[in-house]
Amino acid sequence: MSTTTNADRIELMQTFVRIVEAGSLSAAAAQLGTTQPTISRRLQALERMLGLRLLQRSTHAMQLTEDGERCLAHARELLSHWSALATEAQGAREEPAGLLRIVAPHAFGQQQLIAPLNDFLRRYPRVSVEWLLHDRAPDFIGENIDCAIHVGEISDPSVIAIKLADVPRIAVAAPSLLAVAGASAEPPTHPEQLAALPWLALRTFYRNQITLRHADGRSHQLAIQPRMSTDGLYAVRNAAVAGLGVCVASAWALRDELANGSLLHIVPEWQAAPLPLYLAYPHAPHYPARLRCFIDNMRAAMPAIVSDL
Repeated sequence: MSTTTNADRIELMQTFVRIVEAGSLSAAAAQLGTTQPTISRRLQALERMLGLRLLQRSTHAMQLTEDGERCLAHARELLSHWSALATEAQGAREEPAGLLRIVAPHAFGQQQLIAPLNDFLRRYPRVSVEWLLHDRAPDFIGENIDCAIHVGEISDPSVIAIKLADVPRIAVAAPSLLAVAGASAEPPTHPEQLAALPWLALRTFYRNQITLRHADGRSHQLAIQPRMSTDGLYAVRNAAVAGLGVCVASAWALRDELANGSLLHIVPEWQAAPLPLYLAYPHAPHYPARLRCFIDNMRAAMPAIVSDL
C-alpha cells in the first residue's frame, strides 16, 4: 500500500466529514476551495472503496445512511489521530503566534476567565486574542471561530468538546423580599416554602419551572411564573438584590452579595443541577500551536478556577 494511496484515503475521509458538517456538496466544495463535481467524485470514490452507500441524496435533501453514521464516527476518530500525528511531524515545538478568535460566556468570560487568559497572553507574546462574549452556540465555520468556552450541554456532533468543570447553582433572595413576603426570621429551608414567592428566571437555563435536588437524592420541581426573565446572569443577580424575586444562579456570581448580606442563600441543602463547562472546537486536519497551547493552558488553569466556584 503506497503513501499516495494513504494520502488519498485521508483526503476522501476529510471530504466526507466536511460534506456532512457543511450540509451539502456545494457548501463543502466552497469551504475546501474546489468544485462540486470534484467533491461528488471523492464521495463516490470513498463509497466504492468501502462498498457502502454513505449518503442518501435527493434534489432537496441529503441524509446519512446507517452505514454513513458508523463511517462518520470512524472517520472523525481516524482524522483526529492523523491530525495529532501531522501536528507532531510539523513541529510540536513551534512558537505560538497569530490571532485566536474565542467565544466565551458573557458573564463567566468577564470575570472568572480573565486571569487564565492573562496568563496565556503573557506566556505567548506573539499571540493575540479576539475575546467574544455571548452565550449562544457559535457558528465555528461561518464566524471563523477557533474555539468556544460554553456553559451547558453540547449536542453538536461536528465539534470536539472537552469538559472543564461543573458550575454549582444555588437559590438566593434578598432579605427585603423575604420580609415583604412575611417570611420568618429564618430563611426558607425547603423548596415548598418558595412556591408563594415571586421569581426571576435566567431563561438560558430555566423559564417556567426549576428542579432543586437534595444531597440525599430527593428532588423537588417548582412551577414558576417569573416577574422578570432575562438571558443575563448579572441582570438576574442585580434584580434579586433589588428584591424583585427569588433566583437560581451560578454560585460564583453571587459570592460578594452573599458575603455582604444583600442576598441570602435560601434552601441551602438544595441546589439546582450544576451546569457543565466545556471547551469546544471544530474537527480539523491540523490545529495551530496557538490553539493547542490555549487549550492546554485552560485545562491546567481550571482546577484553581473550580476550587473558587
